[in-house]
Amino acid sequence: MTVAPAPVLILRRSEVAALMNPAAYLAAAEAAFRSYANGDANVPAPMHIPVQNGGFHVKGALVILDRAYVAVKLNGNFPGNPQRHGLPTIQGVVLLCDAADGSVLAVIDSIEITLRRTAAASALAARFLARPDGSSIAICGCGDQGRAQLTALAEVVSPSRVRVWDIDLEKAREFAHEMHEALGFEVTAVPAVRDATWQSDIVVTATSAHAPFLTTECVSPGTFIAAIGADNPQKSELATELFVGSKIVVDVLAQCAVMGDLHHAIDAGLITSAAVHAELGDLVVGRKPGRTNPEEVTLFDSTGVAIQDVASAAWVYQQALDRNVGTSIPLGTL
Repeated sequence: MTVAPAPVLILRRSEVAALMNPAAYLAAAEAAFRSYANGDANVPAPMHIPVQNGGFHVKGALVILDRAYVAVKLNGNFPGNPQRHGLPTIQGVVLLCDAADGSVLAVIDSIEITLRRTAAASALAARFLARPDGSSIAICGCGDQGRAQLTALAEVVSPSRVRVWDIDLEKAREFAHEMHEALGFEVTAVPAVRDATWQSDIVVTATSAHAPFLTTECVSPGTFIAAIGADNPQKSELATELFVGSKIVVDVLAQCAVMGDLHHAIDAGLITSAAVHAELGDLVVGRKPGRTNPEEVTLFDSTGVAIQDVASAAWVYQQALDRNVGTSIPLGTL
């Protein structure tokens, strides 16, 4: 006897945003990297599909949490969308499945998950790599990801000073005003990268730059850098010299070595993969230490890993079930 599959839950972006807060995404990120470090995850290489004016990337993984989940995320990235069409730069969906029997559990708008899970990984890394007394933050790149990054960092740091920079100063000023209103602490827009980053305890680069802008002259001893923007081989935010002598942590080494800022330093012959201190999961499970010296520069190269999407989608799905949120569709019914 054939049993009809359970209905598939469809979740819009507004519904996802209402279901999860930064603390929940941080917990999901920690669970994802713990699962990966313990050998309870399988992460194939991402796939990229270039098209005119942008491209699509596909990331998928198996992650064992309370049960085994597989999720695949398809995101379109079109940098000109806001100016040309008034659309978001990134749009897509996450398909969440039960890895035990292949059932499709949910189809979830990916924008909120992509923003928040990326920021949660930076906050998680900051727990281990930022100075315990660190409280000054620099955000380079004043888009939606920059907003998500600052919001997530406020979960693990009590900011005393926030300075923000963008290639568009007016955009930085709008960001500063908006984030001050949202979070309650002072946020100041500055006209130059070094004005933001010098003597900041935490520096986040969250841009779409294809040429490095953060140099050794911009970074003080003891800084924690979270490099977010280089999520394909063509993007680059950090001068390769920054990797020399820094304590380097990556989300997943195999991915960062081919598409993160790390790969530019390797290609330049300045370091090899052996210079990487740890993957983030190693710090989460205690296999490797985080910061051990208040003066060392620590660097987290974040390319965005599918395990983050799986865990976040699973968290969202469970919250939606608990709160009776979303639209159920009998997708597999004949």
